[in-house]
Amino acid sequence: MKRYDVIVIGGGAAGLFCAIEAGKRRRRVLVIEHSAQVGRKILISGGGRCNFTNIHTAPDNFISQNPHFAKSALARYTPRDFTELVKSHRIEFYEKKLGQLFCRESSRQIVEMLLRECEKARVEVRTGCTVGSIAKNDRFTLETTIGDLTCESLVIATGGLSFPKVGATDFGYRAAKQFDIKRVETRPSLVPLIFAGGPEGYSALAGVSIDSLVSAGGEHEFRENILFTHRGLSGPAILQISNYTDKKTIVSIDLLPGTRSEELLESAEASRKTVENFLGGFLPNRFAEIFTGADLRSKPVAALSKKDLLILVEKIKNWQVIFGETEGYHKAEVTLGGVSTGELSSQTMESKRVPGLYFIGEVVDVTGWLGGYNFQWAWASAHAAGSSV
Repeated sequence: MKRYDVIVIGGGAAGLFCAIEAGKRRRRVLVIEHSAQVGRKILISGGGRCNFTNIHTAPDNFISQNPHFAKSALARYTPRDFTELVKSHRIEFYEKKLGQLFCRESSRQIVEMLLRECEKARVEVRTGCTVGSIAKNDRFTLETTIGDLTCESLVIATGGLSFPKVGATDFGYRAAKQFDIKRVETRPSLVPLIFAGGPEGYSALAGVSIDSLVSAGGEHEFRENILFTHRGLSGPAILQISNYTDKKTIVSIDLLPGTRSEELLESAEASRKTVENFLGGFLPNRFAEIFTGADLRSKPVAALSKKDLLILVEKIKNWQVIFGETEGYHKAEVTLGGVSTGELSSQTMESKRVPGLYFIGEVVDVTGWLGGYNFQWAWASAHAAGSSV
Protein backbone atom coordinates (compact mmCIF):
# COMPACT_ATOMS: atom_id res chain seq x y z
CA MET A 1 0.00 0.00 0.00
CA LYS A 2 1.51 3.34 -1.09
CA ARG A 3 1.63 6.02 1.61
CA TYR A 4 1.23 9.75 1.07
CA ASP A 5 0.86 12.77 3.30
CA VAL A 6 -1.85 14.22 1.05
CA ILE A 7 -4.03 12.77 -1.69
CA VAL A 8 -6.05 15.17 -3.83
CA ILE A 9 -8.96 13.65 -5.77
CA GLY A 10 -9.57 15.79 -8.85
CA GLY A 11 -7.03 17.21 -11.28
CA GLY A 12 -8.80 20.43 -12.14
CA ALA A 13 -7.92 24.00 -11.23
CA ALA A 14 -8.53 23.66 -7.48
CA GLY A 15 -7.03 20.19 -7.15
CA LEU A 16 -3.78 20.96 -8.95
CA PHE A 17 -3.31 24.27 -7.16
CA CYS A 18 -3.93 22.73 -3.74
CA ALA A 19 -1.38 20.01 -4.51
CA ILE A 20 1.18 22.65 -5.50
CA GLU A 21 0.72 24.57 -2.26
CA ALA A 22 1.00 21.39 -0.19
CA GLY A 23 4.03 20.26 -2.16
CA LYS A 24 5.78 23.55 -1.46
CA ARG A 25 5.51 22.62 2.23
CA ARG A 26 7.41 19.42 1.49
CA ARG A 27 4.34 17.25 1.89
CA ARG A 28 4.30 14.07 -0.18
CA VAL A 29 1.33 14.68 -2.49
CA LEU A 30 -0.57 12.61 -5.04
CA VAL A 31 -3.21 14.01 -7.42
CA ILE A 32 -5.71 11.47 -8.77
CA GLU A 33 -7.68 12.33 -11.93
CA HIS A 34 -10.20 9.89 -13.41
CA SER A 35 -10.00 11.40 -16.91
CA ALA A 36 -7.12 10.78 -19.30
CA GLN A 37 -5.84 14.34 -18.81
CA VAL A 38 -5.90 16.99 -16.12
CA GLY A 39 -7.48 20.43 -16.43
CA ARG A 40 -10.07 19.57 -19.07
CA LYS A 41 -12.47 22.27 -17.87
CA ILE A 42 -9.62 24.79 -17.86
CA LEU A 43 -8.90 23.93 -21.49
CA ILE A 44 -12.44 24.73 -22.71
CA SER A 45 -12.93 27.80 -20.51
CA GLY A 46 -13.09 31.31 -21.89
CA GLY A 47 -13.52 30.11 -25.45
CA GLY A 48 -10.18 28.32 -25.19
CA ARG A 49 -8.37 31.27 -23.63
CA CYS A 50 -9.20 30.71 -19.96
CA ASN A 51 -10.68 33.66 -18.08
CA PHE A 52 -8.40 32.76 -15.16
CA THR A 53 -9.41 35.50 -12.69
CA ASN A 54 -11.20 38.82 -12.26
CA ILE A 55 -9.29 41.78 -10.82
CA HIS A 56 -12.48 43.08 -9.16
CA THR A 57 -13.12 39.88 -7.17
CA ALA A 58 -14.96 40.51 -3.89
CA PRO A 59 -17.17 38.37 -1.62
CA ASP A 60 -20.26 40.07 -3.11
CA ASN A 61 -19.53 38.31 -6.40
CA PHE A 62 -20.35 34.92 -4.87
CA ILE A 63 -23.51 33.06 -3.93
CA SER A 64 -23.67 30.81 -0.87
CA GLN A 65 -26.03 30.06 1.98
CA ASN A 66 -23.32 31.70 4.11
CA PRO A 67 -22.27 34.83 2.18
CA HIS A 68 -19.39 35.43 4.62
CA PHE A 69 -17.72 32.04 4.20
CA ALA A 70 -15.57 32.91 1.17
CA LYS A 71 -14.14 36.11 2.69
CA SER A 72 -11.19 34.51 4.48
CA ALA A 73 -9.85 32.47 1.56
CA LEU A 74 -10.41 35.28 -0.97
CA ALA A 75 -8.57 37.78 1.26
CA ARG A 76 -5.56 35.51 1.71
CA TYR A 77 -5.10 34.64 -1.96
CA THR A 78 -6.02 37.46 -4.32
CA PRO A 79 -6.29 37.93 -8.09
CA ARG A 80 -2.98 39.80 -7.93
CA ASP A 81 -1.31 36.76 -6.35
CA PHE A 82 -2.40 34.47 -9.16
CA THR A 83 -1.62 37.06 -11.82
CA GLU A 84 1.95 37.31 -10.50
CA LEU A 85 2.26 33.54 -10.90
CA VAL A 86 1.01 33.80 -14.49
CA LYS A 87 3.53 36.58 -15.17
CA SER A 88 6.37 34.51 -13.72
CA HIS A 89 5.67 31.90 -16.40
CA ARG A 90 5.72 34.61 -19.07
CA ILE A 91 2.15 33.93 -20.11
CA GLU A 92 0.72 36.94 -21.93
CA PHE A 93 -2.77 37.99 -20.93
CA TYR A 94 -5.17 40.89 -21.33
CA GLU A 95 -8.24 42.42 -19.69
CA LYS A 96 -11.21 41.79 -21.94
CA LYS A 97 -13.85 43.75 -20.01
CA LEU A 98 -15.17 44.25 -16.50
CA GLY A 99 -11.91 43.06 -14.92
CA GLN A 100 -11.84 39.70 -16.74
CA LEU A 101 -8.29 38.47 -17.46
CA PHE A 102 -7.75 36.06 -20.38
CA CYS A 103 -4.72 34.30 -21.80
CA ARG A 104 -3.69 36.00 -25.03
CA GLU A 105 -2.84 32.69 -26.67
CA SER A 106 -4.39 29.55 -25.14
CA SER A 107 -5.88 28.14 -21.96
CA ARG A 108 -3.44 25.25 -22.40
CA GLN A 109 -0.79 27.63 -21.04
CA ILE A 110 -2.51 27.65 -17.64
CA VAL A 111 -2.63 23.85 -17.51
CA GLU A 112 1.02 23.63 -18.51
CA MET A 113 1.92 26.21 -15.86
CA LEU A 114 0.15 24.20 -13.16
CA LEU A 115 1.87 20.99 -14.24
CA ARG A 116 5.29 22.71 -14.19
CA GLU A 117 4.53 23.98 -10.69
CA CYS A 118 3.49 20.43 -9.67
CA GLU A 119 6.78 19.08 -10.96
CA LYS A 120 8.72 21.76 -9.11
CA ALA A 121 6.86 20.91 -5.89
CA ARG A 122 7.45 17.16 -6.47
CA VAL A 123 3.73 16.45 -6.74
CA GLU A 124 2.85 13.10 -8.30
CA VAL A 125 -0.04 13.28 -10.81
CA ARG A 126 -1.87 10.13 -11.96
CA THR A 127 -4.53 10.29 -14.68
CA GLY A 128 -6.99 7.60 -15.72
CA CYS A 129 -7.35 6.56 -12.08
CA THR A 130 -10.73 6.03 -10.40
CA VAL A 131 -11.47 5.65 -6.71
CA GLY A 132 -13.62 2.68 -5.70
CA SER A 133 -13.98 3.35 -1.99
CA ILE A 134 -12.73 5.53 0.86
CA ALA A 135 -12.29 4.39 4.46
CA LYS A 136 -11.15 6.37 7.50
CA ASN A 137 -9.47 5.15 10.70
CA ASP A 138 -6.45 7.07 11.90
CA ARG A 139 -5.61 7.57 8.19
CA PHE A 140 -7.62 7.49 4.98
CA THR A 141 -7.47 4.37 2.84
CA LEU A 142 -8.48 4.47 -0.81
CA GLU A 143 -9.16 1.55 -3.11
CA THR A 144 -8.26 2.70 -6.62
CA THR A 145 -7.52 1.32 -10.07
CA ILE A 146 -3.79 1.88 -9.39
CA GLY A 147 -3.91 -0.03 -6.12
CA ASP A 148 -4.62 0.73 -2.46
CA LEU A 149 -3.41 4.09 -1.18
CA THR A 150 -3.26 5.72 2.24
CA CYS A 151 -2.87 9.32 3.41
CA GLU A 152 -3.16 11.63 6.40
CA SER A 153 -5.10 14.34 4.56
CA LEU A 154 -7.64 13.79 1.79
CA VAL A 155 -8.78 16.67 -0.43
CA ILE A 156 -11.96 16.40 -2.52
CA ALA A 157 -11.60 18.68 -5.55
CA THR A 158 -13.89 16.87 -7.97
CA GLY A 159 -15.98 19.87 -9.04
CA GLY A 160 -19.71 19.96 -9.67
CA LEU A 161 -22.09 18.48 -12.23
CA SER A 162 -21.65 21.01 -15.03
CA PHE A 163 -20.09 19.92 -18.33
CA PRO A 164 -20.47 16.13 -17.98
CA LYS A 165 -18.90 15.84 -21.44
CA VAL A 166 -15.52 16.71 -19.91
CA GLY A 167 -15.90 14.24 -17.06
CA ALA A 168 -18.03 15.94 -14.40
CA THR A 169 -19.46 13.50 -11.83
CA ASP A 170 -21.20 13.53 -8.46
CA PHE A 171 -18.22 11.89 -6.72
CA GLY A 172 -17.65 14.80 -4.34
CA TYR A 173 -21.26 14.82 -3.18
CA ARG A 174 -21.20 11.05 -2.65
CA ALA A 175 -18.03 11.38 -0.59
CA ALA A 176 -19.71 14.04 1.56
CA LYS A 177 -22.73 11.79 2.04
CA GLN A 178 -20.51 8.89 3.10
CA PHE A 179 -19.14 10.98 5.95
CA ASP A 180 -22.56 12.48 6.88
CA ILE A 181 -21.55 15.92 5.68
CA LYS A 182 -24.51 18.10 4.74
CA ARG A 183 -25.02 19.33 1.21
CA VAL A 184 -26.97 22.28 -0.15
CA GLU A 185 -29.27 21.25 -3.02
CA THR A 186 -27.54 21.63 -6.36
CA ARG A 187 -28.77 23.00 -9.68
CA PRO A 188 -27.27 24.26 -12.95
CA SER A 189 -25.68 27.70 -12.64
CA LEU A 190 -24.66 30.33 -15.19
CA VAL A 191 -26.90 28.58 -17.67
CA PRO A 192 -29.18 29.53 -20.62
CA LEU A 193 -32.88 29.72 -19.77
CA ILE A 194 -35.91 28.31 -21.61
CA PHE A 195 -39.11 30.35 -22.05
CA ALA A 196 -42.08 29.11 -20.02
CA GLY A 197 -44.84 28.03 -22.40
CA GLY A 198 -42.48 27.66 -25.35
CA PRO A 199 -40.60 30.15 -27.53
CA GLU A 200 -43.64 31.26 -29.58
CA GLY A 201 -42.28 33.42 -32.38
CA TYR A 202 -38.97 34.14 -30.72
CA SER A 203 -37.28 30.95 -32.02
CA ALA A 204 -36.88 32.79 -35.33
CA LEU A 205 -34.57 35.22 -33.52
CA ALA A 206 -31.95 32.58 -32.64
CA GLY A 207 -28.56 34.25 -32.88
CA VAL A 208 -29.80 37.82 -32.32
CA SER A 209 -27.91 39.63 -29.55
CA ILE A 210 -29.02 42.80 -27.73
CA ASP A 211 -27.26 44.91 -25.09
CA SER A 212 -29.72 44.82 -22.17
CA LEU A 213 -30.15 45.44 -18.46
CA VAL A 214 -31.55 42.27 -16.88
CA SER A 215 -32.90 42.10 -13.34
CA ALA A 216 -34.77 39.71 -11.05
CA GLY A 217 -36.47 40.19 -7.73
CA GLY A 218 -35.46 43.83 -7.53
CA GLU A 219 -32.10 42.93 -5.96
CA HIS A 220 -29.77 41.91 -8.76
CA GLU A 221 -29.25 43.44 -12.18
CA PHE A 222 -26.67 42.88 -14.90
CA ARG A 223 -26.00 44.93 -18.01
CA GLU A 224 -24.53 42.83 -20.79
CA ASN A 225 -25.80 41.15 -23.94
CA ILE A 226 -28.74 38.78 -24.11
CA LEU A 227 -28.71 36.20 -26.89
CA PHE A 228 -31.80 34.56 -28.37
CA THR A 229 -31.67 30.78 -28.74
CA HIS A 230 -34.15 28.38 -30.33
CA ARG A 231 -35.84 27.82 -26.98
CA GLY A 232 -35.13 30.87 -24.86
CA LEU A 233 -32.34 33.25 -23.94
CA SER A 234 -28.63 33.03 -23.28
CA GLY A 235 -25.80 35.56 -23.30
CA PRO A 236 -23.80 36.95 -20.35
CA ALA A 237 -26.67 38.89 -18.75
CA ILE A 238 -28.95 35.84 -18.79
CA LEU A 239 -26.26 33.50 -17.47
CA GLN A 240 -25.69 35.91 -14.59
CA ILE A 241 -29.37 36.26 -13.71
CA SER A 242 -29.88 32.47 -13.88
CA ASN A 243 -28.32 32.27 -10.40
CA TYR A 244 -31.23 34.25 -8.98
CA THR A 245 -34.22 32.76 -10.77
CA ASP A 246 -36.61 29.84 -10.49
CA LYS A 247 -39.83 28.89 -12.29
CA LYS A 248 -41.80 31.59 -10.45
CA THR A 249 -39.36 34.46 -10.90
CA ILE A 250 -40.32 37.29 -13.23
CA VAL A 251 -37.22 38.51 -15.08
CA SER A 252 -37.29 42.12 -16.22
CA ILE A 253 -35.34 43.06 -19.33
CA ASP A 254 -34.61 46.66 -20.33
CA LEU A 255 -33.86 46.41 -24.05
CA LEU A 256 -32.61 50.02 -24.29
CA PRO A 257 -30.70 50.61 -21.05
CA GLY A 258 -29.03 53.75 -22.36
CA THR A 259 -32.34 55.49 -23.09
CA ARG A 260 -34.85 56.81 -20.55
CA SER A 261 -38.54 55.99 -21.05
CA GLU A 262 -39.36 59.70 -21.38
CA GLU A 263 -36.80 60.13 -24.16
CA LEU A 264 -38.13 57.12 -26.03
CA LEU A 265 -41.71 58.37 -25.71
CA GLU A 266 -40.79 61.84 -27.00
CA SER A 267 -38.90 60.32 -29.92
CA ALA A 268 -41.88 58.10 -30.77
CA GLU A 269 -44.35 60.97 -30.66
CA ALA A 270 -42.20 62.92 -33.14
CA SER A 271 -41.70 59.98 -35.52
CA ARG A 272 -43.36 59.52 -38.92
CA LYS A 273 -42.15 55.95 -39.30
CA THR A 274 -44.00 52.69 -38.86
CA VAL A 275 -43.64 51.03 -35.46
CA GLU A 276 -41.34 48.37 -36.92
CA ASN A 277 -39.05 50.90 -38.63
CA PHE A 278 -39.03 53.16 -35.60
CA LEU A 279 -37.87 50.33 -33.32
CA GLY A 280 -35.42 49.19 -36.01
CA GLY A 281 -33.56 52.44 -35.40
CA PHE A 282 -32.74 51.28 -31.88
CA LEU A 283 -32.89 47.49 -32.02
CA PRO A 284 -32.02 44.73 -34.54
CA ASN A 285 -34.54 44.71 -37.39
CA ARG A 286 -35.42 41.02 -36.99
CA PHE A 287 -36.18 41.59 -33.35
CA ALA A 288 -38.23 44.74 -33.97
CA GLU A 289 -40.37 42.88 -36.52
CA ILE A 290 -41.26 39.97 -34.21
CA PHE A 291 -41.38 41.93 -30.96
CA THR A 292 -44.03 44.37 -32.20
CA GLY A 293 -46.30 41.67 -33.67
CA ALA A 294 -48.33 41.64 -36.87
CA ASP A 295 -51.05 43.94 -35.51
CA LEU A 296 -48.62 46.79 -34.75
CA ARG A 297 -45.54 46.53 -36.94
CA SER A 298 -46.93 48.26 -40.05
CA LYS A 299 -48.86 51.00 -38.23
CA PRO A 300 -47.45 54.53 -38.19
CA VAL A 301 -46.19 55.43 -34.73
CA ALA A 302 -48.14 58.69 -34.98
CA ALA A 303 -51.36 56.68 -35.34
CA LEU A 304 -50.95 55.04 -31.94
CA SER A 305 -52.87 56.37 -28.98
CA LYS A 306 -50.96 57.73 -25.99
CA LYS A 307 -52.00 54.59 -24.08
CA ASP A 308 -50.65 52.27 -26.79
CA LEU A 309 -47.41 54.26 -26.96
CA LEU A 310 -46.95 53.96 -23.20
CA ILE A 311 -47.58 50.19 -23.42
CA LEU A 312 -45.00 49.89 -26.21
CA VAL A 313 -42.39 51.91 -24.31
CA GLU A 314 -43.03 49.91 -21.14
CA LYS A 315 -42.57 46.66 -23.03
CA ILE A 316 -39.23 47.84 -24.41
CA LYS A 317 -37.96 49.22 -21.10
CA ASN A 318 -39.45 46.51 -18.89
CA TRP A 319 -40.01 43.32 -20.88
CA GLN A 320 -41.36 40.78 -18.39
CA VAL A 321 -40.27 37.19 -18.99
CA ILE A 322 -40.82 33.93 -17.08
CA PHE A 323 -38.55 30.97 -17.75
CA GLY A 324 -39.80 27.43 -17.21
CA GLU A 325 -36.46 25.65 -16.93
CA THR A 326 -32.77 25.82 -17.74
CA GLU A 327 -30.78 24.15 -20.50
CA GLY A 328 -29.32 21.84 -17.86
CA TYR A 329 -25.88 20.85 -16.65
CA HIS A 330 -24.52 20.17 -20.14
CA LYS A 331 -24.84 23.90 -20.91
CA ALA A 332 -24.15 25.23 -17.38
CA GLU A 333 -20.84 26.93 -16.61
CA VAL A 334 -20.86 25.76 -12.98
CA THR A 335 -23.02 24.13 -10.30
CA LEU A 336 -24.93 26.14 -7.70
CA GLY A 337 -24.99 24.60 -4.22
CA GLY A 338 -22.80 21.76 -2.98
CA VAL A 339 -21.07 20.81 0.27
CA SER A 340 -22.48 23.03 3.02
CA THR A 341 -20.10 25.75 4.18
CA GLY A 342 -21.43 25.16 7.69
CA GLU A 343 -19.55 21.85 7.61
CA LEU A 344 -16.17 23.41 6.76
CA SER A 345 -13.58 25.71 8.30
CA SER A 346 -13.45 28.95 6.30
CA GLN A 347 -9.75 29.23 7.21
CA THR A 348 -8.64 25.80 5.96
CA MET A 349 -11.59 24.19 4.10
CA GLU A 350 -11.29 21.21 6.47
CA SER A 351 -14.36 19.27 7.54
CA LYS A 352 -15.51 20.01 11.08
CA ARG A 353 -16.79 16.44 11.41
CA VAL A 354 -13.92 14.49 9.84
CA PRO A 355 -10.38 15.67 10.68
CA GLY A 356 -8.10 15.56 7.67
CA LEU A 357 -10.91 15.70 5.08
CA TYR A 358 -11.06 18.83 2.90
CA PHE A 359 -13.44 20.09 0.19
CA ILE A 360 -12.39 22.84 -2.24
CA GLY A 361 -13.50 24.58 -5.42
CA GLU A 362 -16.81 24.04 -7.17
CA VAL A 363 -17.88 21.08 -5.01
CA VAL A 364 -18.43 23.57 -2.15
CA ASP A 365 -21.54 25.76 -1.83
CA VAL A 366 -19.73 28.85 -3.12
CA THR A 367 -20.59 29.92 -6.67
CA GLY A 368 -19.13 32.94 -8.44
CA TRP A 369 -20.59 35.19 -11.08
CA LEU A 370 -19.59 34.81 -14.71
CA GLY A 371 -16.27 36.43 -15.54
CA GLY A 372 -13.36 34.66 -13.85
CA TYR A 373 -14.75 34.62 -10.31
CA ASN A 374 -15.11 30.84 -10.11
CA PHE A 375 -11.49 30.34 -11.08
CA GLN A 376 -10.44 32.78 -8.38
CA TRP A 377 -12.47 30.78 -5.85
CA ALA A 378 -10.69 27.63 -7.06
CA TRP A 379 -7.26 29.23 -6.50
CA ALA A 380 -8.22 30.80 -3.16
CA SER A 381 -9.92 27.76 -1.62
CA ALA A 382 -7.09 25.54 -2.88
CA HIS A 383 -4.50 27.83 -1.34
CA ALA A 384 -6.35 27.74 2.00
CA ALA A 385 -6.42 23.94 2.03
CA GLY A 386 -2.93 23.52 0.61
CA SER A 387 -1.53 25.69 3.39
CA SER A 388 -3.15 23.41 5.99
CA VAL A 389 -3.03 19.78 4.82
